[in-house]
Amino acid sequence: MNIIVCIKQVPETTDVRINPETNTLIREGVKSIINPFDVYAIEEGVRLKERFGGKVSIITMGPPQAEGALREAISLGADEGFLVCDRAFAGSDTWATSYTLSGAIKKIGAFDLIICGKQASDGDTAQVGPGISTHLDIPQVTYVKKVEDATVKSMRVERLMEEGYEVIETPLPALLTVVKEINEPRLPSLKGMMKAKGAKITVWGQKDLNLDPQNIGLCGSPTQVVKIFTPPQRSGGQMLTGEAPEIAEKLVSAIKDALL
Repeated sequence: MNIIVCIKQVPETTDVRINPETNTLIREGVKSIINPFDVYAIEEGVRLKERFGGKVSIITMGPPQAEGALREAISLGADEGFLVCDRAFAGSDTWATSYTLSGAIKKIGAFDLIICGKQASDGDTAQVGPGISTHLDIPQVTYVKKVEDATVKSMRVERLMEEGYEVIETPLPALLTVVKEINEPRLPSLKGMMKAKGAKITVWGQKDLNLDPQNIGLCGSPTQVVKIFTPPQRSGGQMLTGEAPEIAEKLVSAIKDALL
């Protein structure tokens, strides 16, 4: 089974900076980590390789420093890494990102399964995974909590719902987005770290992927951030104190007074 896992390197939550000219995240020189949900995607890819054989390819789009995320993924059991890196891709929204990644996946070649984390901690949109499946015209199953079984042609998974889960069988190739309930990620092994240190990372830019320049980067992004600002601090209000029944009575009284 040839598995491709799409990951993203995101800023640590305490170190987020915005470019005031483009209103996009500044990633160069910022301490970053693998998006937490993507770690579960890597682990599931490695587990499926261990169950069914094959290989796990990791792909990410970002600045040169994102190579570190690929090496970390290899230390966790992945086989190879691909970095999609070009200034032409800077400022991509979810549509342009999924378009670019789908182009890189086509260049990698034949695959059986694509796995993504359900969403990124910076953008928090959960749109890139489904966008990739749309560009590649393959089935998608989101919020997957368990892979029950797989054959050469199909896969049966459990999809997390608000109240329980549903079992879905999908033909392959397909794309899954996974939630943290799916597994418990492993720690890198010494052998894995040694492999990651010497691994060759393939780097592709716009010319390598031959993408439509009108569909990449800021100019190819249908959605753009026009303005970023901090909401003004709220004034007024009051703190209700006392035991729960007393607080509830005060709250009801305050709401009634506000409505009169």
